[in-house]
Amino acid sequence: MSSSTAPGGAKAPHSWSSGLVHELRLVFIALQFFTRVPVPRWVGFESDWLHQSARHFALIGVIVGAVAAAVLWAASWVLPLPVAVLLSMAATMLLTGGFHEDGWADTCDGLGGAVSRERALEIMKDSRIGAYGAMGLLMMLALKAATLTSLPAAWGCAALLLGHTASRAASTALIRFLPYAGDIEHAKAKPLAQRISAGGLVVSCGWALLVAGGLAMCQPLWRIPVAAGLLISVLGATFCARWFRRRLGGVTGDTLGATQQLTELLLLLVWATAWHATQTT
Repeated sequence: MSSSTAPGGAKAPHSWSSGLVHELRLVFIALQFFTRVPVPRWVGFESDWLHQSARHFALIGVIVGAVAAAVLWAASWVLPLPVAVLLSMAATMLLTGGFHEDGWADTCDGLGGAVSRERALEIMKDSRIGAYGAMGLLMMLALKAATLTSLPAAWGCAALLLGHTASRAASTALIRFLPYAGDIEHAKAKPLAQRISAGGLVVSCGWALLVAGGLAMCQPLWRIPVAAGLLISVLGATFCARWFRRRLGGVTGDTLGATQQLTELLLLLVWATAWHATQTT
């Protein structure tokens, strides 16, 4: 009898603990890849683990969103709301190194003009930012700041938490359904060029649904923006999928970052719309 199997065919306890340790390792791998947070040395690294960790990308959104919400909430007590919003945005960019913002800017540069697929991919690899990237990044940050400033601090915190989580689940969905459009051999994160399993996508979406459920239970007024936010995230991911398939034939790391940024902004706009609707009724 295998040492990992107990009498009666049941798995021994240590096999469950090993599975949990591996999942924790994958969470740390995702955290290390998408943020500047140091991880314990025991985590180690294997290239296939990064691919497996895709199911926890939305969990990293929970962490980043929680940091953004905490900074916004704390700063709003002692500073004007616009300043608190900018500090919150700065905190998330410091935490992630502007990882997704960079992808958005590169995508705007590559797809902003009427160029061929090959030329677009070449432009997106260029580390320099062009006119389309600068304009796109400026408008993205300005719209986020203006939208969050239009919300009360509590609503802004909730929107940030859900926005960062759902938008990363949206990006994960594109990894599931679209092929990799770039040069896999020279990809910066080659494991992400592989499609994730259906189970991995379910786990990723599960993190978003968990946050959504918690917010809906916390405040009844948030139920409509929570539901509408999830819907707009699906629609935003669908739009991005069609756009990238048509222009590039699939996705790249930059377009995944662009998907996160765009769906996050759309969700924030939904929350702002819901808030202002409550003020006019």
